[in-house]
Amino acid sequence: MNSVMRRAFFPIYNNTFKSSYRLFADKSINDKIDTIVKNNKVVVFMKGVPDAPRCGFSNAVVQIMRMHAVPYESCDVLADENIRQGIKEYSNWPTIPQVFINGEFVGGCDIMLQMHQSGELVEELKKVGIKSALLTAEEAKKENSK
Repeated sequence: MNSVMRRAFFPIYNNTFKSSYRLFADKSINDKIDTIVKNNKVVVFMKGVPDAPRCGFSNAVVQIMRMHAVPYESCDVLADENIRQGIKEYSNWPTIPQVFINGEFVGGCDIMLQMHQSGELVEELKKVGIKSALLTAEEAKKENSK
């Protein structure tokens, strides 16, 4: 192969190869995220871990989950850059943390806070068979006042 042809061919080949590799990598990450989301009732993709959140928004979501005593799976996006970028594409949501309930994207910190304040989170959890600790406390309060 002459040098003119080689210079013309290899950039195309290399770019095509890199693009193809990226598609396979994205597919693999997408499948991994899909498995995590579908195999757990509640999942939080966050910065850090529940015992040591590494951003204020992730910490706020962890606190909401603790108030409701929700059992959930967490995924530290700081541990894997592919997951960090992949979750944004998977949900079509640009920020982290991200919460999924029963396989559906619910939202980030702001939406979880609104749902918590309005009582909507209690209802969403109830739909998937999780009884909020706040609901239990409210029922106990009513029972004691009778």
